[in-house]
Amino acid sequence: MEFPRIFMFSCCALLLCTTLAYGQATSPPAPVAMIPTPTPAPAPAYINLTALLSVAGPFHTFLDYLESTKVIDTFQNQANNTDQGITIFVPKDNAFKGLKKPSLSNLSGEQLKSLILFHALPKFYSLADFSELSIKGPISTLAGGQFALNFTDDSGTVHLDSGWSKTKVTSAVHSTDPVAIYQVDKVLLPEAIFGTDIPPTPAPAPAPGISPAAAADSPSEKSKESSSSPETSPSTSSSHNIMNLGIWRQLVLAALACGVVLFC
Repeated sequence: MEFPRIFMFSCCALLLCTTLAYGQATSPPAPVAMIPTPTPAPAPAYINLTALLSVAGPFHTFLDYLESTKVIDTFQNQANNTDQGITIFVPKDNAFKGLKKPSLSNLSGEQLKSLILFHALPKFYSLADFSELSIKGPISTLAGGQFALNFTDDSGTVHLDSGWSKTKVTSAVHSTDPVAIYQVDKVLLPEAIFGTDIPPTPAPAPAPGISPAAAADSPSEKSKESSSSPETSPSTSSSHNIMNLGIWRQLVLAALACGVVLFC
């Protein structure tokens, strides 16, 4: 009887140990802290330059040239697909209307395309950046290295010199990175197309003066004539008096002669 009890006690102890070991082996692992995945930055909004220029101002002529030369595609790519951005100088419609010499109608297709590309810089520049550009010398445009612009910052007013034309920035149409659009009052004409034979600046109109004919008819001249007329009138009247006196003398002598003849 003693042996079966010992055997039964041993079996119970073994079963209990096995159950505890299995429970420890199948216990769930400790929870792992979850690291949140960072949210990706939103993609920058696409900038439609055609829509922007259509509503920004009277830039229809420049926009027509952009589309006809396909330069608008170059500008759009520079604005939306590069890190540098773009700066565009846009002439108003009346700037093209006032352009008489030289005429853009005489340019070839490639020359016209280069002229439109000449109106943009391959980088975004705010108005404050032009003070630094003014000391760097000529700045290359999207038309290429030989198509460069000179800038001068005069107390906050940005002046541009293309060789053939000198103009200034009159207003900021759009100035948010990566696109800057500035309005100018003249078309930028590059020396690389039109040469270095730059027409002279027209001389200022002379001050209004009095022509000789007008001087002759001027009130001062008339006053001189009127003032001189009283001086000549006494001499004229005295000559008339002398002539009348001579006639009377002749009549008296003739009457005396007739009387003498009659008495004789």
